[in-house]
Amino acid sequence: MQATVEYMILIPVLILQIFLFPMFVNVAMNQWITNRQTVELQQTASNLGSIIEQTYLSLNHTSILGCKFTSNLSFQPKIEGYTYSGSATLQSVSHSRTGASQVLSVTLSFVGKQISTTTSVTLGQNVKWVNSQFTSNPPTGSLVAQKFANQTIQLSFSS
Repeated sequence: MQATVEYMILIPVLILQIFLFPMFVNVAMNQWITNRQTVELQQTASNLGSIIEQTYLSLNHTSILGCKFTSNLSFQPKIEGYTYSGSATLQSVSHSRTGASQVLSVTLSFVGKQISTTTSVTLGQNVKWVNSQFTSNPPTGSLVAQKFANQTIQLSFSS
């Protein structure tokens, strides 16, 4: 009688484990893949922000009077099999201690997947951003920077 009760309890538990374990592994793996893709996208956005900041700081030097150049963005065309696109918005901010500046928010997102990330780059008051899009595939995207005689620096993406 006791063996029968044990089997009646253990067999449904074992059958339940057969179904629950694969479902749990599937959910855990999907979360792990999403986190890995997000980190890769964040790293690419951070690198793009650094390129924009270095370009601005180079052009902002007083010895450069006016010029225009294009910097090729040599990022990988796909991350984990997904192409990605980017855009940026410029906002003015002011702080009582540091004064006024502008913050460029660069957003990258996967095409066909609901994952995106944003990084911010602090720039000076003399920058202008031209609304434009960056697409990773084809890998011909570039950053266009132009400094005018009035010390204004204009930045944009080009594909």
